[in-house]
Amino acid sequence: MKFLPATAEEMRALGWSRPDIVLVSGDAYVDHPSFGTALIGRWLEAHGFRVAILAQPRHWTCEDFQQFGRPRLFFGITAGNMDSICSNYTGNGRVRKDDPFSPDGNPWFGNVREKRRRRRPDRATIIYANLARQAFREVPIVLGGIEASLRRFIHYDYQQEKLRKSVLSDAKADLLIYGMGERPVLETARRLENGRDINGIPGTCQRITGAGRQDYILTDSVMTLPSWEEIRQDKALFLKAELEIDSHARALSKKLLAQDQAGSLIIQNPAAPPLETAELDRLYQLPFTRLPHPGAGNIPAWRMIRHSVTVVRGCFGNCSFCAITRHQGPVITSRSPASVTAEVKQITEMKGFHGTITDLGGPTANLYGTSCSSPAPCRRHDCLFPRPCRHLRIDEDAYINLLKKASAIHGVKHLFVSSGLRMDLLARTPRLLELLLAEHTSGTMKIAPEHTHPDVLRLMHKPSAEVLEKFLQIARQICRRRRLRSDFNPYLISAHPGCTVAHMKRLKTDMKRMKLKVRQFQDFTPTPGTISTAMYVCGLHRDTGKPIPVARNRKERMAQRRILESEMVKRR
Repeated sequence: MKFLPATAEEMRALGWSRPDIVLVSGDAYVDHPSFGTALIGRWLEAHGFRVAILAQPRHWTCEDFQQFGRPRLFFGITAGNMDSICSNYTGNGRVRKDDPFSPDGNPWFGNVREKRRRRRPDRATIIYANLARQAFREVPIVLGGIEASLRRFIHYDYQQEKLRKSVLSDAKADLLIYGMGERPVLETARRLENGRDINGIPGTCQRITGAGRQDYILTDSVMTLPSWEEIRQDKALFLKAELEIDSHARALSKKLLAQDQAGSLIIQNPAAPPLETAELDRLYQLPFTRLPHPGAGNIPAWRMIRHSVTVVRGCFGNCSFCAITRHQGPVITSRSPASVTAEVKQITEMKGFHGTITDLGGPTANLYGTSCSSPAPCRRHDCLFPRPCRHLRIDEDAYINLLKKASAIHGVKHLFVSSGLRMDLLARTPRLLELLLAEHTSGTMKIAPEHTHPDVLRLMHKPSAEVLEKFLQIARQICRRRRLRSDFNPYLISAHPGCTVAHMKRLKTDMKRMKLKVRQFQDFTPTPGTISTAMYVCGLHRDTGKPIPVARNRKERMAQRRILESEMVKRR
């Protein structure tokens, strides 16, 4: 197996004069299916296109963008596996000292002979798009990845502490692919190959300027969002826009979304259908080397996931602070057991594998095998709030059998599940919970209650704390009966919009009462594309529209953080 070409020399060694597509990424090139650039690159390659990878280019010159020559079809631009602002700054705006997607985890990288030190630029999608345009003015530019997907409409940038227009508008690109991009990127490549326009592709956004804007306004097939000027005058409309985007996505609506941005109109075409199981299987069976490119060196993010397997895509949890549903969609697609076990067998043959599969999961591991039994199309896709929907079909045996088959593969000594787990579903699947506790938990089981106060949980769009208590009761009973270690690592969030010092004190008391150790928590970060961020900006309740307290400055946020920090110190 060979890497996709990442240098001009590697491209020429393949006998190419130029590539069809150049994929540009702010991450180092790792040819592993957990890295979006590799996933899209291999997908396009499998459909007959010549793809080159431009990883972590210099951002003060367009020379790196010229090294492969003029791409025949387009530049595909992504900031990387994370939003570049999240990569570069903490939630409190401090510059991060490491970058797990860069060589040796160092945010400063590149050739030591360079006169200027290189790092991933802020708002990398815009910077890279501008450099690509400088390099080859007539080559189409297609944006994609998590940064572009979640910044496709008016959004909040916490590093600048201000609202910004769509990244498509700022980058002046030709197209933006949102969500999981396999279908739209392939359709884009095929249309450009055949000399056709790229308008109206499902799963994409377009930027309309001039007289053409009127064709999209006030028609029945278009849902109009609050505009840039309207939101500037009334920030409450920012929350309204985010709620409309959210409900539109969960309804799988076929209407177009339109948002005027003072000079251009951003049009979102309907979402692309999610990949079916057979298609997802095919994607993960492509010839990945599963290694960093030789020029990338040691990549910490790769070391963490190199022996893990993604088994499920999508999430219908719809937590206010999470963008997974917005990006991956509200429909669950599970890979077949045959596909998963084939990948596990491949991992066992890797150099450096010592018998431990570190994860069999995805956004939420125990959503594997779940589906909807409703006879009518669902417009909510809000399957877990305030309690699991009566139409939610939970196949407990599907994940149990998958874990057993993967564990039985020769060379596998341990198989752990380190992805997130929904406690409300585990409480309904006691046999799966027992199997996880007994055989597939490394050290402590990670759970994510986030908070325990009912007011905060409602704002988070999470079920009540009774779910946590019920889960702990069942899990501890299993541990006593099986004589297992009963230890759980709760993930918590401080300073979420609507959360106060009093709420945090209640959380601390609840952790003690439930005999849970405070090991891991995070200050709320107002990342683009979430309803929690809109509440942070507007100071309004997502459901009632009434004012809520928001800890915005460092002093207020630290006051909440110290309540949990003091508990961590006491338990050392």
